[in-house]
Amino acid sequence: AETRSFLTTTAIPLRIATSTDSYPTLCSVWYLLDEEKDVLLCVSHKNSQLVSDLKANEKCAFEIAPNEAPYCGVRGKAIATLSKEHTLATLSTLIERYLGDTESRLAKWLIGRIDEEYVLRLTPEQMTTWDYSERMS
Repeated sequence: AETRSFLTTTAIPLRIATSTDSYPTLCSVWYLLDEEKDVLLCVSHKNSQLVSDLKANEKCAFEIAPNEAPYCGVRGKAIATLSKEHTLATLSTLIERYLGDTESRLAKWLIGRIDEEYVLRLTPEQMTTWDYSERMS
């Protein structure tokens, strides 16, 4: 319940790590928790390194943690699937979560290229949490 609450109320980017034949890649993306399906949803452009990496290898790792004290967060390993379904609805929800509404220039630009976006569904296979609040107070 605490993890679910953290994931739904914390609006900071998710860091996702992917792996290819050469080097691991780390990328920060907006996320939201689909509570019905217990998956993390993100959106990324079709030409991004992230999408390219996940097409080659669906296994990834992720972390959601603030950069400021007290340090706490969630990290895990997941299987990522790419989809064109519900892209506009997912992106609109992400924009509202992180920007407040869909009226800004950035929001309109992102929505304007919706046909070039993928929904990333991260299905966690393992998750761990940490919270150093008590230790740091």
